[in-house]
Amino acid sequence: MAGVTGQPQSHGREALQRIATFLDAIAAEGGAARNTLLAYGRDLRDAATWLAERGEGLLTATRPVLESYLIDLESQGLAQATRARRLSTLKQFYRFAHDEGWRSDNPVLRIEGPGRAARLPGTLSHDEVRRLLDAARAHGPDAATQARNACLFELLYATGLRVSELVSLPHAALRGAPEMMMVRGKGGKDRLVPLSDPARAAVAVWLAHRDRAEDAARAAGRPVSKFLFPARGAAGHMTRMRFHGLVKEVAARAGIDPARVSPHVLRHAFATHLLAGGADLRVIQILLGHADLSSTEIYTHVLDERLRDLVLTHHPLARADRGDATDA
Repeated sequence: MAGVTGQPQSHGREALQRIATFLDAIAAEGGAARNTLLAYGRDLRDAATWLAERGEGLLTATRPVLESYLIDLESQGLAQATRARRLSTLKQFYRFAHDEGWRSDNPVLRIEGPGRAARLPGTLSHDEVRRLLDAARAHGPDAATQARNACLFELLYATGLRVSELVSLPHAALRGAPEMMMVRGKGGKDRLVPLSDPARAAVAVWLAHRDRAEDAARAAGRPVSKFLFPARGAAGHMTRMRFHGLVKEVAARAGIDPARVSPHVLRHAFATHLLAGGADLRVIQILLGHADLSSTEIYTHVLDERLRDLVLTHHPLARADRGDATDA
């Protein structure tokens, strides 16, 4: 009995060591972002704990046992997307385990998950975006804060940046009123993003305010920031959470339900409006920084609507009131 009692602890220690090795490897080889590594770690520790409680090990679990784990996740009421992500994490871990020789097989290779619903979050109309931009320009206790808010919203809608990319922009990337901006995205991959005239104008106004504040900090012996949107926190720049709250505040000021608006919704509005205006899907993929076109294909419903309207408007036999005309 003593051996059985100690078995989960042994499995747990080994699992944590293997998880740490896996995370170190993908961080070094793939340049995975910190948030991605944290998510992988949480998913794998959850699986290891579940297995250890049943006397199983992460490195010895069979396919039926792992299928039972996935079924249990569903019984817990976890969302489909969460369960799909858990399986995806396990697939990456066991592929690595097989490559490293920790296992002679891959127990999850042929397990099919629930998939991830290709769901497009709610977007905003052109008029709603204009109202948000107007509200951002007037939101804040002073001219500097209003200029910063205008710059944040103009840049987000003009570029479709991820919120983490936006708040961590270095000010050097926007010097000289560039028409293109270099962005460091997921996995440390760089991409060029064009800037609209309104965004460039908003950047110029904000940089003037920012530089005056930084000059004052330098004169007072305080360190200056490398970020476009500096803040006093540990990160040195505006946090994701603060910007998320700011978006809600500006939405309320614009008379739009804050529940409908988030930084991610503005990113989707950028892509949706571009595609509806005739942009190519692969161009949208590049601008959004999607590694795979399948991530961008959730926007094809916009193409479907545009093509349907095109046919109904211009095809000679598509109109409902065409009558029973016959050849003369």
